[in-house]
Amino acid sequence: MQRTRIKMCGFTREADVQAAVQAGTDAVGFVLYPPSPRHVTIERAAELAGLLPAFVTPVLLFVNDTPERIRQACAAVPGALLQFHGDETADFCEAMSQATGRPHLKAARIPLTEAARFDLVKFAEIHQKAQAILLDAHVDGFGGGGKTFNWSLLPPSVNAHLVLSGGLTPANVADGMRTLRPRARSLAVDVSSGIESGKGLKDADLIQQFVAAVRAADADLS
Repeated sequence: MQRTRIKMCGFTREADVQAAVQAGTDAVGFVLYPPSPRHVTIERAAELAGLLPAFVTPVLLFVNDTPERIRQACAAVPGALLQFHGDETADFCEAMSQATGRPHLKAARIPLTEAARFDLVKFAEIHQKAQAILLDAHVDGFGGGGKTFNWSLLPPSVNAHLVLSGGLTPANVADGMRTLRPRARSLAVDVSSGIESGKGLKDADLIQQFVAAVRAADADLS
């Protein structure tokens, strides 16, 4: 059975990080973008990342940030992946990966109503040095809008590892996996608002339900 990797993002509280780890998440994301309601400081991200056991990966989410601050965050959070969620160029992302020694994810912001207009094949080619392309809905601001785009309008074959994000919940994640897994080299999933009782406030029951839904879908798709 193929095991879909799970990232959960937007953590602000210790208990929520522990609940995610207990449920079996593979990665925990921290938003270092000040306008976000899920924003944490670099120091707070380091405190929360310190709760993660071996083989659960911290992910640092940046939006159009400075090289200096990215390097500072990497120094504070050992072993973190970089997630670039703004208008960063491929050259910038690759330069920061080289400077910090950390792999990176690049977010593709897919239009909500006209996903077919987004050239994901070309985007993946431009960002081919990224560990994966994260698919999120294009909303005002950057990320965390809890909106889904039309998954079926994406290309039938993309030569990249993909991470499906944007409005995932325990109720719809299986449909997203079924639609997109055959179209990519691999598919992981990323959830934030779909496991919350409020912005930045995770719900332990929803965390458990989300993981259970992904594992059930893995079984069905095997």
